[in-house]
Amino acid sequence: MIQYDKVPEIDDPTSWPTGFKKWNVKSLFNITLYFSCCLLAILLLPNSIWDAQHKEVIFIIGSLGCWRYGWWFTHAVRAFIYGHIVYPRFRRKGQEIWQSGWRPRHLHFMMTTYNEHRSITEKVIRSLLLEMKNSGVPATIWLGSCIRFDEDIVANMLRREAQNIDVTLRIIRQNVSGKRAAIGLVLRAMSRLGVHKDDLVVFMDGDFILSEGAISRCMPLFKVFPDLQACTTDEEVICIGPRWIETWLQMRFSQRRLAMQSHSLSGRVLTLTGRMSVFRAKNLLQLEFIRLLEADHLNHWLWGDFRFLSGDDKSTWYYLLKHQAHMLYVPDALGYTVEVIEGSGMDRMVQNFRRWSGNMLRNGTRATQLGPKNMPFFIWWCLVDQKISMWTMLLSPVLAVCASVVYGLEYLVAYVIFIAISRMLLSLFLFGYSRQIQMSYPCILYLNQLINAAVKVWCIFRLSKQRWSNRGDQKSVVDGSYMIDFARNLMAKWCTTVAVVLLFIITMQYANLIDVPSYEVFVNALRSLS
Repeated sequence: MIQYDKVPEIDDPTSWPTGFKKWNVKSLFNITLYFSCCLLAILLLPNSIWDAQHKEVIFIIGSLGCWRYGWWFTHAVRAFIYGHIVYPRFRRKGQEIWQSGWRPRHLHFMMTTYNEHRSITEKVIRSLLLEMKNSGVPATIWLGSCIRFDEDIVANMLRREAQNIDVTLRIIRQNVSGKRAAIGLVLRAMSRLGVHKDDLVVFMDGDFILSEGAISRCMPLFKVFPDLQACTTDEEVICIGPRWIETWLQMRFSQRRLAMQSHSLSGRVLTLTGRMSVFRAKNLLQLEFIRLLEADHLNHWLWGDFRFLSGDDKSTWYYLLKHQAHMLYVPDALGYTVEVIEGSGMDRMVQNFRRWSGNMLRNGTRATQLGPKNMPFFIWWCLVDQKISMWTMLLSPVLAVCASVVYGLEYLVAYVIFIAISRMLLSLFLFGYSRQIQMSYPCILYLNQLINAAVKVWCIFRLSKQRWSNRGDQKSVVDGSYMIDFARNLMAKWCTTVAVVLLFIITMQYANLIDVPSYEVFVNALRSLS
């Protein structure tokens, strides 16, 4: 276990550089130098960018790029509209309601924790107490735990620092392992103890530190929109581990800000993150909601019926999506997720991708099947695009490798230059949503997309394979004998191999790198054999 005295201090988001402080002379010089190096590479290095002989390959890469980057640009435009035009109106209305004295009847914090570092838990509780004190709303902390260690830390903190705050601690000791069981037990306790349907319930992890004002910015939105059932918030990372992991997570959170604001323009989001989301209690008290969280499962053609290990945030989202509930993203309600990286940083990165991608694939199919009639068309198409993108992302590197074998390494050089330019263009959008401009973003973005797509292809045939390394290293278990499990794994390997081989064949044939025999050739061959 990594040893440290305390969690690094978090900074006020209002102190983050903006305008010329972010886009300063040094940053602009670095970006200009980057593009200049790309131009020199095109002019000086042997490449096939202008070779008419390879026009099919260049056309496919270019048309695919226009489609994918056009989709990215669509998100960027929608995010700008939401962040600079739509949400500021929501915020002004919310501030007016808040300043008029309106407050929700009660605030509930549903917090799950498992053997968390003491310094992290103390930081989390202090941030909660500050929100309670500033808002003046009576609150209850519902602590879902399984060991005395976490409970004592929280109880002692409240005893010392919550003297003048109207807060109640209710500890729900779970008797079944897993975060889903802990949440289910807490929700059942809430139902028994008479939580009002219009109370607000904050779902949060035990390692999520609230920035000042995070809850106060969410609460009035439920008054502004009587049909609003849930909202999710912005995140930033505090990484205790390798620097490159921190940069990668910061880049991902920049992507998340852009995508979330684009989705929220349609009154929906694609996930109600378990780090922190705020719900109207009305839905949480329904038995259907509680059972879905406790025992969400999937019946798969290969793996049979299995329960979901993680992804509780996808289950809550799916329930509200199915019931056509209004959901929003609140960009100025910020919290910090603490990532403690122990062991191999690359292993943790791949494990995170397996968890995130697996949750997306397990929930994406059933959400898509709800159809565009049950949600805004843009949101439905985003769900469809999540499945398409994992294959289109792999198409260009496959094409690059195959074309390099057929035409020579000059094409591979051209592809590397194309990736360098295109990923920097995408990074320019991300810089607007990042705390600072980091020149490593283009490389990290490409590796992020490539590894994520490869992990999705692996996961799609192994949806029951689940592991949660930072929650007691939980692993899924599928019922069945040794021989059945062996046969299922063998079939998963066969399906993966067939899918990858088909990807190579289709890509090469579409780019005219190979000629697939026609139907007549097959018929003539069969006749000759007979």
